[in-house]
Amino acid sequence: MRETSEERYLINKTYDEIRIGDSSSLTRTLMPEDVKLFAILTGDFNPSVVDPAFSESGMFREVIAHGMWSGSLISTVLGTQFPGPGTILVDQGLHFARPVTIGDIITVTVTAKQKFDHNKHVVFDCVCTNQEGLQVVRGTAEVLAPAEKVSHLQVVHMPEVRIDDKYERYTQMLNRVKGLEPIPTAVAHPCDRESLRGPVIAFQAGIIEPILVGPENKIRAVAEEFGIDLHGIRIVNAAHSHDSAAIAVSLVRTGDAEALMKGSLHTDELMGEVVSRANGLRTSRRISHVFLMDVPTYHRPLMITDAAINIAPTLEDKVDIIQNAIDLAHIIGIPEPKVAILSAVETVNPKIQSTLDAAALCKMADRGQIRGGILDGPLAFDNAVSIVAAKTKGIKSAVAGHAEILVVPDLESGNMVAKQLEYLANALTAGIVLGTRVPIVLTSRADSAETRTASCVIAALVAHANRKNGNV
Repeated sequence: MRETSEERYLINKTYDEIRIGDSSSLTRTLMPEDVKLFAILTGDFNPSVVDPAFSESGMFREVIAHGMWSGSLISTVLGTQFPGPGTILVDQGLHFARPVTIGDIITVTVTAKQKFDHNKHVVFDCVCTNQEGLQVVRGTAEVLAPAEKVSHLQVVHMPEVRIDDKYERYTQMLNRVKGLEPIPTAVAHPCDRESLRGPVIAFQAGIIEPILVGPENKIRAVAEEFGIDLHGIRIVNAAHSHDSAAIAVSLVRTGDAEALMKGSLHTDELMGEVVSRANGLRTSRRISHVFLMDVPTYHRPLMITDAAINIAPTLEDKVDIIQNAIDLAHIIGIPEPKVAILSAVETVNPKIQSTLDAAALCKMADRGQIRGGILDGPLAFDNAVSIVAAKTKGIKSAVAGHAEILVVPDLESGNMVAKQLEYLANALTAGIVLGTRVPIVLTSRADSAETRTASCVIAALVAHANRKNGNV
């Protein structure tokens, strides 16, 4: 967490300096994060305030601020401006005239109304108005005014506070397929809690129509143990994990499923059936994997490829890996994705193969051998995601600092980057295999049901794009 430093000149008014009619004002704009922070600090999770869906059905039809958010601004004026440092709040009475909603600009004005010499108390009229000049709060406040004069420069060190609402990001991900028809999806061997919950949650959200393929008794036992409702979900019995993979792939080949999803079996078992030349799902493209990540500290979606399928891709492999990722970017609404080809350095070095590949790939894009994106490389990770780092090193690039696709040198480096972002940066993660006849949800056995469900969203988007393009 970063710290911010602010210099401000502190000056107060003592009791003797205050005159009846003196006033001071403060203006603030209500932001969505203000509502969340106030709820976290006070524990007031009134759904009228923190739940947009509930708010829309309520009296005001939108999210409103906690009443005391405005009241706290009055305290801010009294304690920092007028009378200022040394002020002690004794009594306060407020009337809330109308709601404060997101984006409202609130001006708080306190005016000295009455003084009491015997105890050095001052009563203030307090008024909060919105950007239309309408009163939202009015009332009075009684304070013990400062006895001693304060007048000095103050340096305030405060941490930067960032709201990271992973659930909200997850909800926004699910909304990408809102209104779309669920995609029939063969789920291979969902025989533990998370691998079963994922497709069931996706089914309940209307994202997929799962076909559970595996030992039926085992699937039902897991559902019963963890209270997972399988009502309305088709189950295809299979003898074991290898059999599950083979049957799931066959369901795709026969047209019963338009997407494939990995359950609790090992990746090699499923992909062995996928890449089979006789009965698999190959196309003319190289098969590759993309992690789509929503990183709270980064300003745009981030795709990492390939971190799960191609161990040590060749230059030729990387052409398809990049094209697969660019095509996915188009599907999720990025018309011309910025593609950073990563290495350890940002200059071409004959001793580092990944820098030579990067240079060649960029030239191939110039010649139209890779289409639909803006490529640059080699770029080190910091240059790819930080414009400050790029400028510091004198890199002038449309991609540097704004990358949306990170092309890694090999599976090891890519997997490490993706897992670090997921576990250390709290990234929301989805994993998808491309270059096959249908999209394949390929997640780690350690991944949560939410990660699996988010991956179903991406698979559904790809499947709908396939329908539109006549590739079903």
